[in-house]
Amino acid sequence: MGMTITEKILAAHAGKDMVRPGELLNAKLDIIMCHDVTTPPAVSMLEKRGMDSVSDPEKIVVIPDHFVPNKDIKSAELAKRLRDWVKRHNIPNYYEVGRNGVCHAVLPEDGWVLPGRTIVCGDSHTCTHGALGAFSTGVGSTDLAAAIYSGELWFKVPESIKFVLGGTLADGVYSKDIILEIIRRIGVDGANYMAMEFTGPVIDALSVEARMTISNMAIEAGGKSGIINPDDKTIAYVRERSSDDFTVYTSDPDAEYARVMEIDCAELEPLVAFPHLPSNGRKAKDSTDVKIDQVYIGSCTNGRIEDLRIAANILKGRKIAGGLRCIVVPASTKVWKQANAEGLFDIFTEAECVVSSPTCGACLGGWMGVLAAGEKCLSTTNRNFVGRMGSPESEVYLASPATAAATALTGYITDPRDFLQ
Repeated sequence: MGMTITEKILAAHAGKDMVRPGELLNAKLDIIMCHDVTTPPAVSMLEKRGMDSVSDPEKIVVIPDHFVPNKDIKSAELAKRLRDWVKRHNIPNYYEVGRNGVCHAVLPEDGWVLPGRTIVCGDSHTCTHGALGAFSTGVGSTDLAAAIYSGELWFKVPESIKFVLGGTLADGVYSKDIILEIIRRIGVDGANYMAMEFTGPVIDALSVEARMTISNMAIEAGGKSGIINPDDKTIAYVRERSSDDFTVYTSDPDAEYARVMEIDCAELEPLVAFPHLPSNGRKAKDSTDVKIDQVYIGSCTNGRIEDLRIAANILKGRKIAGGLRCIVVPASTKVWKQANAEGLFDIFTEAECVVSSPTCGACLGGWMGVLAAGEKCLSTTNRNFVGRMGSPESEVYLASPATAAATALTGYITDPRDFLQ
């Protein structure tokens, strides 16, 4: 009986030949990513217990991203605690403001994510990195502390759901629409503690960046991870960024799945997830009566260069609607530089958008786009829970960068196909 890619990676890192769903194991970790919100509490736990040590500084990557540059005294103190910890333990892989970005964008673009690796971070959207064939998942601060101290962590081997994505995407339909459709079908608890494995001709055709958008939102269906079997695109992507050795694992033909779902992506249309759940997907073309106050283009879901190009293509030569504000946030310093070099910032600013430095900021209601009571935001982020981007009396709608750009032009939720050139 075969194993899934997830089972193979966990077995290898636990020193086992075979594992099955439900089995408890200790797995060695290849990368422990830390940011400015969940890491300071983890460090405090270790300090209070006389365990202020680091298992392997080389395997820790520290990327402050939620409140950068620091917005107030409290966030500055969090950042300082992080810097002091990094210095105390001689952790070499620290990304200061000016070369940083949203951690889930920086980690793969700088070559830390390789096929077959195990990766954890105190952040739920760590599942992003499964797009490169790694087992990558978010953990709480307590588990993060254990990982920092020991270099390993216990897991229950998850069952896997296989999503076979067939057909061909129509113009104006993107990977964000795919994952919104999946979550619409199975619900926000449809994959609780399961590995969501994505495969099929549509996955094969997508860029690596587009695949990350899909795996990024596995957690919004309750998934333990999102994962894609590595292919030639994956290998080319990682080889441009790293010369380190890695092992490619792929699912066996006779691997067992808790469920297999086939989706004809040729039938998909641009979607918008209405408040207050990512599963509330509706067709953009049927939602044009919703007036929007703010459009946000960025985040670990859709702030990569491919996403900015898509938005810029629609905004080029046009201006956003009066009474609406549009905020564009490149996901990393490298994306910022590339977008600037390609002239995308000129397009955005001429359209009267504002461009920010890389930050998680508004996505979590932190800053750089916080919503007031009664305001509605169409966002390319991943979550639209009550109060997610600010006031509990605000509303967040989720969509692709194309739908976001089209909406910015009209002031109402808009099907991007109305503006495609």
